[in-house]
Amino acid sequence: MSESFDFDKYWIGKLAKEISEEVGENIANEVLEGSDIISQKSHRNDVFEWSDKAIRKLESLTNDEEIKEILLSCACHQSPEALQPYKDLYVDTENIDLVIQKMQKDFEVFIKDALKLEDKYVQEIVVRKMGFAGVRAGNKIIATKIPKSSFIKEWFEETDPTKKRALFCHCPRIRDALKDKEKILPKSYCYCGGGYYKNIWETILQKPVEIEILETVMHGDEVCKFAIQLSDLNESS
Repeated sequence: MSESFDFDKYWIGKLAKEISEEVGENIANEVLEGSDIISQKSHRNDVFEWSDKAIRKLESLTNDEEIKEILLSCACHQSPEALQPYKDLYVDTENIDLVIQKMQKDFEVFIKDALKLEDKYVQEIVVRKMGFAGVRAGNKIIATKIPKSSFIKEWFEETDPTKKRALFCHCPRIRDALKDKEKILPKSYCYCGGGYYKNIWETILQKPVEIEILETVMHGDEVCKFAIQLSDLNESS
């Protein structure tokens, strides 16, 4: 993305769209109050304070399923082109384990060649079962994120738990907030991170999946972990 890309305005725009589509423009306007002055140039504390008020307001105006769907839909996504080979493989074989194996193999090549990680870090990521593919557990896939790619080496070497959590998170506003351990957003906010996996598996399987937050660095865990529930899937698929 270009240097002129404003993540905060981009994300707020997605949030506004998803709230409007899920529960209507009136609620969107109420939740988005004050967002017009929030941008990438805003003081990070102002961004956090606005985000905290917006998510808490959204929680008060929607039910659990509505806020979950809204925030899942605000996630960053893999491109359709990147997911096409896995979709094609599933169409051809109807074997999700083969898809996961290919995803894992491609992921390991990516972190070694594209991210230029040393073998010791690659092996740590593999051993900890982190990454794109996840691990099959019956009708679920358990997906553990890798640390933010810019900070992978620092994350593995850091010993302070608070600093480690700040290095891990992929969301810029949460990374900033985690530098002050007193600041956290409601846990529902992390469905935004889970939406990344929802898009992957709904694209591959061409059917809905459910997302559950298992662990999140924002609320004290060492990593962020999600369960992807695969509906109508035989154990042997």
